[in-house]
Amino acid sequence: MDERINKLIDSWKKRNIQGLYCNNKEEAARKMLELVPQTASIGFSGSVTMDQLGIVKMLTERGNSVFNQYTPGITREENLRIRRLGTQADYYMGSPNAISETGELVFFSAYGNRISGISNARKVIIVAGINKITQDLDSALKRAREYATPLNCKRLEWNTPCFKDGTCHNDICLFPEYKRMCCQILVIEAEVAPERLKVILVGEELGF
Repeated sequence: MDERINKLIDSWKKRNIQGLYCNNKEEAARKMLELVPQTASIGFSGSVTMDQLGIVKMLTERGNSVFNQYTPGITREENLRIRRLGTQADYYMGSPNAISETGELVFFSAYGNRISGISNARKVIIVAGINKITQDLDSALKRAREYATPLNCKRLEWNTPCFKDGTCHNDICLFPEYKRMCCQILVIEAEVAPERLKVILVGEELGF
């Protein structure tokens, strides 16, 4: 574990956030299973990182009650209902768009369930590859808007200017012409409740 990660975990400690380090995604998935009781309910936000870990499937197969908005065959209304229920689960999981070396966590959201769950759920576990670490908050916000979001729009085939050319056009990305993804922004600077928020850093590149 390099000095940059040690400093980041120390910074989180001062911000009342517990930072953990895992060498790879397999180790990270095991750590998440270890942290979450089998009796706990789980909500989560959609994430390439979470998909790469396979943690939602693991928790479901283990017997946890998982509010999965991506269950095949459900209606749009049911999808949104499950998203809302997930924010009230015992544990909420997700991945940030960026992390600053100074400790801030940056999340962009379209529907708001991601922000609601992360900021207000009883227990939260955030997981991220080291590729999401940036120098400071400004560069974290820039990464989230100009790098991660265009890739997510392309992955999900959203009608946005960045879907067309991979470049953020914040000034024209507005309704009704476009289906904007960057609707809400959450920056976590610190956590008031001890042991509520845990961040697992993974020593490899994961997600966008």
